[in-house]
Amino acid sequence: MKKLILILGDQLDSQSAAIATATPGHDVLWMAEAKEESTHVWSHKQRIVLFLSAMRHFRDELLEKGHKVDYTPLDQRQHGGSLSTELAKAIRRHKPERVVMVEPGEHRVLVDIRQTCESAKVPLEVLADRHFLCSIDEFRAHAHGRKSLRMEFFYREMRKRHGVLMEGDQPVGGAWNFDPENRKSFGKSGPTGLTPPEIPEPDATTREVIDLVEKHFPTHPGSLATFPWPVNRSQALKRLRIFIDRILPNFGDFQDAMWTKQPWLHHSLLASSLNLKLLHPREVIAAAEDAWRAGKAPLAATEGFIRQILGWREYVRGIYWLHMPEYLDRNALDADQDLPDFYWNGRTSMRCLSESIGQTLEFGYAHHIQRLMVTGLYALLLGVRPRAVHEWYLAIYVDAVEWVELPNTLGMSQFADGGVMASKPYCASGKYIQRMSNYCQSCPYDPGKRTGPKACPFTTLYWDFLLRHEPALAANPRMVMQVRNLARIGTDEREKIQAQAEMLRCNPAGPIEPEWFG
Repeated sequence: MKKLILILGDQLDSQSAAIATATPGHDVLWMAEAKEESTHVWSHKQRIVLFLSAMRHFRDELLEKGHKVDYTPLDQRQHGGSLSTELAKAIRRHKPERVVMVEPGEHRVLVDIRQTCESAKVPLEVLADRHFLCSIDEFRAHAHGRKSLRMEFFYREMRKRHGVLMEGDQPVGGAWNFDPENRKSFGKSGPTGLTPPEIPEPDATTREVIDLVEKHFPTHPGSLATFPWPVNRSQALKRLRIFIDRILPNFGDFQDAMWTKQPWLHHSLLASSLNLKLLHPREVIAAAEDAWRAGKAPLAATEGFIRQILGWREYVRGIYWLHMPEYLDRNALDADQDLPDFYWNGRTSMRCLSESIGQTLEFGYAHHIQRLMVTGLYALLLGVRPRAVHEWYLAIYVDAVEWVELPNTLGMSQFADGGVMASKPYCASGKYIQRMSNYCQSCPYDPGKRTGPKACPFTTLYWDFLLRHEPALAANPRMVMQVRNLARIGTDEREKIQAQAEMLRCNPAGPIEPEWFG
């Protein structure tokens, strides 16, 4: 009785439920690189290299453990180009009694694999992903009968269930979160005490993949001049230890802050390793909690970091599988603009966007506030089609797998799900960016102005957003104060805001030309 065990590119976990069923030397572990996985969205070169290099390193580990591995490289002759075509070939080669896999991270992939197995008349067994601390079924049970699904209440349940940062049945420190302590800016002096990531020297496998990507995906966005991402478990563990020992103490204070020419700041850079399954969330959470209990990190920083993993990460996966596939096409605000071209090249006169997108193109990375309150905020205010925003985020970030990226983008950033994920749109003017960064100091626009040649496009579009959606937003209790501010704006000023916003939609990258104002 031979099994064909599927291992996808984001399932590089030697303890996975599927691999646990394998009889070494008998059952076949199947892995395949596929061009379609890098072209169904126009993937960043760093993202492609990370997935392919990590897959090849994991393949070698499996072979060393005595497993039979059927591995299809991307440039193999007569490659079908997609996972489904290569899976069909593997089924014909091996004639397995059944195909076994762990739950994938994308609905599209699950549908393709099911259809392939049905066509081949081979049973498919899909196992729960033990990498997560809340199963899909457990989240459905949590959601059942609730009028709203708020992360905060889910997070409290997870803290209790797993005994994380708890004293009996109460949270340590007497509070469930310490957000007010974790929203500081750097001030005029800028960030200090930064620990730059230790960038591993690409080994022969990674160098081979870099050459492969440059050859097969030459027009894809991004640079491979530097490749800073862990591609195996030992590298990921080393990055975890550096974060816990040297970076976590400052993470909480400055997790929302931004600064020019400083892409890493006090962030962990662990999301890609978690999402590839090189690290288990349980060990990451335990390392952070141990640091706090040993007096090496403040509680606010520790709780803020753990909440991102035990709270948000598990929550968004539950939302994804609860609402897919229809979730993908939600558009509660009827946004219909195209994604501006500068999202792919960084050429814009707005400094915050040029900085955030510039580092994204260089490294495939931006931290959560750059994603939510710079690139995401501008798309929200401009009125970009949510699916276009989603496809950009999925393509451009090395840690993007659809289960985590789609709800964060469509729900939290763009409010396209109408409030499933977030209780209000995350909308703000340029004043927020000015408060949390130094971007505005070297920008031609003034975040305090909403009309005129020097007006910040974020500020113009913020007021236009409130005007366009005033009736719907006025019904949202958390938006009442922002909507009330519209009453202070006269008819003439409203018309100027709306006219300038329309000009921005025609030329979303700026600059606003003086002749537009006569």
